Amino acid sequence: MVRFKNRWILVEFIPIVHGDSQLGKQSTSSPPLDGKTIWAALKQSVLTNFGDTGWGAVGLSLTVKYFSPTTNLCIIRVARDQHKIAWGALTLLTSVEGEKCIPNVIHISGTIKHAQLAAIAHNREIIARYRALAKTSVFDDGYETFLENSSREIDALQD
Repeated sequence: MVRFKNRWILVEFIPIVHGDSQLGKQSTSSPPLDGKTIWAALKQSVLTNFGDTGWGAVGLSLTVKYFSPTTNLCIIRVARDQHKIAWGALTLLTSVEGEKCIPNVIHISGTIKHAQLAAIAHNREIIARYRALAKTSVFDDGYETFLENSSREIDALQD
């Protein structure tokens, strides 16, 4: 029996904000990002840059396992042999649902556990940046409960 081997890509979608919007949040006129829109944008990027052959290689194994609209952090699963196609398509992605963004690939791992640990650590860094920009104390904001909830959601992911 052969095991299906995966690569887990942890990516942050940094929105390009025009004007003086605080904390880099998305504009209210556009719908918020979710896993389906990211998957559709990634599919379109693979088709545009690698053609039908690239999508045929990567299409069956590509899934978005986790997305946080607060931190724009995403965990994507793809087959080990085709992970470079997905990584390339992510790098060449310029917008999701018409919203311009910069995909920042943070971590690539062979197990979901290491992707979870990297996601939790990166979530803490993002929340620390938000707190610094907002200049609030740790006890005044709702970020601590967000960190607990997101850590629980990320830990609950299964392969």
